[in-house]
Amino acid sequence: MSSSLSVRQILLAICLACIAMLAYGLYLQHVVGLEPCPMCIVQRYAMLLVALFAGLSAAAARRGAHVTGAVLVIVTAAFGAFVAARQSWLQWYPPEVVSCGRDLYGMIENFPLQRAIPMIFKGGGDCSKVDWTFLGGSIANWSFLCFGGIVLLSLYLVWRSRSAP
Repeated sequence: MSSSLSVRQILLAICLACIAMLAYGLYLQHVVGLEPCPMCIVQRYAMLLVALFAGLSAAAARRGAHVTGAVLVIVTAAFGAFVAARQSWLQWYPPEVVSCGRDLYGMIENFPLQRAIPMIFKGGGDCSKVDWTFLGGSIANWSFLCFGGIVLLSLYLVWRSRSAP
């Protein structure tokens, strides 16, 4: 019996960790009362996609599906890390004029996608505000670390599967 974790076990662990983080985000929203900004919502969707890709590829029987799933996880988690890094930057260097930014659904319903996406990443108002911290890091900081860890772990899975016989 091998002492190292299998690719399936690692992908399943990524899936479960993402589900736990999403559940904690919902707890912070609905129990604690923190309102997510547009960039937080985009990070939630990225986390949901990471969980979906990791879970589906862990359930697949073929090794090729594991590698494909890990690559999809890398791309999606890298996007989530980018959004979290942008939000962290906004929190460290808030804009001079803080506006009440629109909510994500309002932007998508009222503007074409090519106008809504830049508005989401502009990160007005709430995106630069830090409502919660843990060990000195905001939710965006922790989100970046989690997405970054997922990217590194998935890169390891792809590397390990390429070197496996």
